[in-house]
Amino acid sequence: MKSGSSFKDLTVYLLLVMLAQLGAAVASASDSTSIRTSCWAAATLSEDIVAVARDEPRWTCSGANHQFSINAERVLLRFDITPSQKPPRHLLSRRSALEAVHLLAIDQDGAVRQTSFPAAALRSSMAGGYFKADLPDVTRTTRQIVAVVDLPSHRMTLEKAYLSPVDAGASVDDLRLLLIIGGLAGMLVMPLIFNAAFYRALREPFVLWHSVLTFSLLMTIFVTSGLSVMFFDPPAMTLSWMTTLIFGITIGSGSMFTYSFIEPGKMHPLLRRILPYCAAWALFLSVFHATFPFVGRPIQSTAYTAAFAPVLAVFVFSVIDSLCRGSRAARFQAIGYTPLALVGLIRLVTGLAPWLYTADAMLLFYFGCMFEVLFTTLGVAERFMSIKRERDGARNEADLLERLSETDPLTGLLNRRAIERQFERLLEESFTALAIIDLDHFKAINDGYGHGVGDEVLQAVAVALKAGPNVRAYRLGGEEFLLLLRGHDVDVQAEVRRQAIPATVANAVPGLAGLVTASMGITPISGDESFTALYERADKLLYEAKSAGRNTTHSTIPATQSSNSIPMVQAIVASPAAAMAGTG
Repeated sequence: MKSGSSFKDLTVYLLLVMLAQLGAAVASASDSTSIRTSCWAAATLSEDIVAVARDEPRWTCSGANHQFSINAERVLLRFDITPSQKPPRHLLSRRSALEAVHLLAIDQDGAVRQTSFPAAALRSSMAGGYFKADLPDVTRTTRQIVAVVDLPSHRMTLEKAYLSPVDAGASVDDLRLLLIIGGLAGMLVMPLIFNAAFYRALREPFVLWHSVLTFSLLMTIFVTSGLSVMFFDPPAMTLSWMTTLIFGITIGSGSMFTYSFIEPGKMHPLLRRILPYCAAWALFLSVFHATFPFVGRPIQSTAYTAAFAPVLAVFVFSVIDSLCRGSRAARFQAIGYTPLALVGLIRLVTGLAPWLYTADAMLLFYFGCMFEVLFTTLGVAERFMSIKRERDGARNEADLLERLSETDPLTGLLNRRAIERQFERLLEESFTALAIIDLDHFKAINDGYGHGVGDEVLQAVAVALKAGPNVRAYRLGGEEFLLLLRGHDVDVQAEVRRQAIPATVANAVPGLAGLVTASMGITPISGDESFTALYERADKLLYEAKSAGRNTTHSTIPATQSSNSIPMVQAIVASPAAAMAGTG
């Protein structure tokens, strides 16, 4: 217990250290050299952007708390530059669908330099989730930079815009951030390996859905951070629509994971039926939003965010309901999903409220991804062991019932069903002879002494026919027994057991008037004969032994040298048997 507690304490400590380092790195992503928006204006696509930029009454300057609007076709952002500031070289802002970005550098004397970037030409920044655009030449006399965004689809693109002399990601803190994020991504790979091992042993759908969920979170971290830029440097808009699609896959796989992960009977049936529809809805929303980002542009991002509210509500109700019903799996989900649910709530509220500064809570999101995968993986492992225990118990019970169904309850010997099921396998194990043994005048014992004594006789016979490495003993029914034998002296092994019956029964059941004897028919096993054919041949030999006076053996197996003494033993027991025969 102490070592387990220490491990938990160490894990929590490491998480807090990583979170603190991540927070420090994010806080320094835009340092003191960055320049924020001072004013903004709206325009149409048909208007000349230079004329709008010079039209001072059109600008709204409200300090740091701008309430941007994307209702207009074009939004202009003005950045004021002072001579004491280090000249900026790049515009950076959050990725979202847009048509183009135009950049104006306005000097003190009114000179204007302009560059334009279609959306497809925008490059990705090392700052996770940001695009960058190179500014026109900025000189010591440049006093304003105007960034013009055509058809912006999200307020965050306007709110997060800033100018910087260098691309984010070049500082030591930024590299530390990437290193930490890379570590988080590496941690998400391990559950995928565990899931592969789990699924090989236990093919449960929740393992697959957890793998899809983990992979989508891994891809989200990769796409929304600077890792994708470091390794592949894809265009900013490519990463933008990929982020949207992956988000839908994450929500969809999370819904299906909850659907299949919560134990049967531990969630309200209606909620369980709704979850797959939530998954389909999330995928549809993401595909539609990524494919057609400008259909309802002014309100589309808000509507897209709001459309996930029912999915979040269903998930929360599902987990709460499962917890109330005593679900162990729901406990892991409730803990694991808490940070991501908080991220979703933050994005939902700030995305719907126009007076709030839009927040994507990426710091909490990265932490939440790791937290979610960690705890749901623990939940998967716990559920895996639970299901394995249940299946092992069911399998053991089935094996026990199978053994009981193949065992004679009176004698403990295997029964006819067992020999019929095992016969082909026993042939492969080189059993070469089959013998049928039937007690002589057993009906007289039942009639004269009662069935209780008769049962004791049968139990003693089972002891006499004791199985061994080369002998298998079965009770076929009534007073009939069967032996399967292998070795070079199968006839001796069978005959010794038949002749042991009188003495064994006499010792076990005292008070009988005479010795209990048995007749036997034994035949060799050759080729691929069926059990039925062998049984019929041995049964015919048994009938001949009965007809020849009982207490004897008829065999088609050539007598071995070691069996020469068998008739002497047979002669010893024959006389007492006659006395028993005389009784019935």
